[in-house]
Amino acid sequence: MMFKNVIAAALILLTYGQIFAQNTLKSYTQTVNGTKLTFDMQAIPAGNFQMGSKSGKADEQPIHEVKIDAFWMAKYELTWDLFEPFLYRDYEKQASLTTIPAEVDAVTRPTKPYLDMTFGMGKENQPAVAMTQYNAIQFCKWLYVRTGVFYRLPTEAEWEYACKAGSNTIYSFGNDASNLKDHAWFAGNSDNKTHPVGQKKPNAWGLFDMHGNVSEWTYDQYLANFYENGKGKVSENPVAVPEKLYPNTVRGGSYDETPENLTSTTRLASDPSWKQLDPQIPKSNWWFPEAPFVGMRLVRPAKTPSKAEIEAYYNKQPIKDL
Repeated sequence: MMFKNVIAAALILLTYGQIFAQNTLKSYTQTVNGTKLTFDMQAIPAGNFQMGSKSGKADEQPIHEVKIDAFWMAKYELTWDLFEPFLYRDYEKQASLTTIPAEVDAVTRPTKPYLDMTFGMGKENQPAVAMTQYNAIQFCKWLYVRTGVFYRLPTEAEWEYACKAGSNTIYSFGNDASNLKDHAWFAGNSDNKTHPVGQKKPNAWGLFDMHGNVSEWTYDQYLANFYENGKGKVSENPVAVPEKLYPNTVRGGSYDETPENLTSTTRLASDPSWKQLDPQIPKSNWWFPEAPFVGMRLVRPAKTPSKAEIEAYYNKQPIKDL
C-alpha cells in the first residue's frame, strides 16, 4: 500500500510539475542564427476555454470546451523583413553575418512571383502577404534549419484561444465594434491597404493585430461542422489536419473586412479564386496572386515534437492545384 501511495504521489508531482512548467513560459526574442534578423515570441499559458460563439455564424457553433497546451505565439504578424530572406537568397545574403550554411541553402525556396506581391502596400515592417499555406509551412522549415527551433502555423483552436486572451466577448477587447479603430486595421480605417505591424493596441496577452490588418493562416482544414466533434466533451488540442487543398482556415479578418468578420471567433476559408489570375499550369504551390489580404503568424509549442513528427510536418508534399 505504501509503495502505491508513493507512486501516486510521484504521479501527482509529475502532473503538477508539467502544469507548472507549461504556465511559467517566458516571452523571448528569437535570433535567426548567422543573421541580423530577430522576432518576438509571446508566452501563451495552457488552459481551457469556450471555443465558438452563440451569436456568431453557424460554423462557429456549438460552443464547446477546449483544452490547450502552452505555446508561444509571435507578437506580430510575419513581416516582409523576415520573410524575404527566405524567398530570395540575395536578401538572405544581405541579412547574413556569416556564410549561409549548406543545409540552409538546401531548403526549397518559392518560385519568383510574376507580380509585385506587396501589391504596392510597402515592405518595411509591413505584413508579408499572399503566400499559400504550403509556402507558410516551408518558411517555418527554413526557420527550423536556421534556428534549430520548431516553428509552425497555429491550429484554429490555438489561434482563437490566443486571440480571446481570457475574454468571452465578441472581440478580445469587448463587444463594442466602435472600439475596433483602436485595435485593428479594417475597412473602416485602413484606406484599403495593410499597415506596419504593432501600431494598434495589443490584446491582454500582448499580441498585436489579432483583429484585422491581414487574415492569418491556421493549419486546419476548413470544415463547417467541425465543432460538432467537441459537443458535450472537452476537446484537447483539436485540429482538422488538412487532407485537400481547399478550403483551409484563415482567422482574424483583414484590412478590407467589415467588423463582423473581425471577431475572435469568425472562420474564413481559402478559395481557388485566390489563384484565378495565375497563368501557370499547374498553378503555383507558393502564391495567391489575388489574396493580398492573407498573411501568417508563427507558433512554437511548449512540447517539442519528435524529429520524425517535425519532418512529417515540414516535408508533406504540396497538393497540386490544377
